[in-house]
Amino acid sequence: MLRGRAWKFGDNVSTDHIIPGRYYHLRSNIQELAKHAMEEVDPNFTKKVKPGDFIVAGRNFGCGSSREHAAIVLKLNGISAVIAKSFARIFYRNAINIGLPLLIADTDDIYDGDEIEVDLGGEIKNLSKGIKIKAKPLPDIMVKILQEGGLINYVKKYGDLVF
Repeated sequence: MLRGRAWKFGDNVSTDHIIPGRYYHLRSNIQELAKHAMEEVDPNFTKKVKPGDFIVAGRNFGCGSSREHAAIVLKLNGISAVIAKSFARIFYRNAINIGLPLLIADTDDIYDGDEIEVDLGGEIKNLSKGIKIKAKPLPDIMVKILQEGGLINYVKKYGDLVF
């Protein structure tokens, strides 16, 4: 069970919103790069976010370029999961591959600052509003990849994708 504060964003949050391209030169210094996460939409995000918090968004989260750094900097900032109505396909795979859980759900009843609790099996509790929201359950193989901390750790442990 994951628990934290919701950071609410809208539709079409691109990888450039998550980590602006102007910081591409920092990609070999991932800790420094992570200090700039989400600054296009909230310049103080990295100063305010706490480990365990969630990003909650609308449709098409992670659209734009295929840079995996977008998912990595969210994880490094302590984001425990991203919940959105839909995800860009490449961001979805990048996030799972680095061990950042993503859930597809109707996010209309989650507001910025709400305290939420997430079960990766598909249930979101908005503790601030006293409601439950159903999320699309992750396939078993993705849950296993997340439990191992990402695809590299999974393959190191099992040697291949074991279904």
